[in-house]
Amino acid sequence: MIRCITIDDEPLALTQLTGYISKVPFLEQIKACQDAFEAMEILAEEEVDLIFVDINMPDLNGLDFVRSLVVRPLIVFTTAYSEYAVEGFKVDAIDYLLKPFSFQDLLKSADKARRQLECQSSSTNERDMNAINDDGSLFVRADYKVVRINISDIKYVECMSEYVRIFIEGQEKPVITLLSMKKLEERLPSGQFMRVHRSYIVNLKKIAEISRLRIIFDGNVYIPIGENYKEKFTEYINKLCLGK
Repeated sequence: MIRCITIDDEPLALTQLTGYISKVPFLEQIKACQDAFEAMEILAEEEVDLIFVDINMPDLNGLDFVRSLVVRPLIVFTTAYSEYAVEGFKVDAIDYLLKPFSFQDLLKSADKARRQLECQSSSTNERDMNAINDDGSLFVRADYKVVRINISDIKYVECMSEYVRIFIEGQEKPVITLLSMKKLEERLPSGQFMRVHRSYIVNLKKIAEISRLRIIFDGNVYIPIGENYKEKFTEYINKLCLGK
């Protein structure tokens, strides 16, 4: 989810913007603010990924507000005055919505923000995955935050198109991050982790049982062993297995 705030001194405009945002499944509005000072209080307490801000506001206008930010989320300006567009892009706004704008206009801006954040996430992960820290942990970006994961706590990894889901011992929900399965496989310790299916990497030390070409974790998670990976995995297990 992209966490956002909205700022507009016009109540009707703010209500309309809030309504539009509620229809976008990947946007979460943290607060609707009627001036820049209220927004500053929110930014001091909350992590915000995106700000929709009106330019022409009393006391502190949108441009000066954005210039004052030390840590700057993505910015989309909203205003009835087209002459502000150039000034808006000078402060690196990702988009500019000219009032009155439609839901489709808002959706295009939101999608632009989503794609930019995903690009940042991917780039950060590529850098973060270059090495594993000395303490046996790695950093990945998930939900637009950077999360530390202890390598030894990973049970298995599942591929979901361009994303991976990292399942961690003791956590109900997986960490979902934009990263290729191949890149993650290259960085995980080969003596501890193995690709057993085109969609799965497992922590060999977390396996509870193996039955009928399925790996069992905790008695209720079953992971298939792919045909192309069966020989390597079987060879590994046979070396460790006692008895007939």
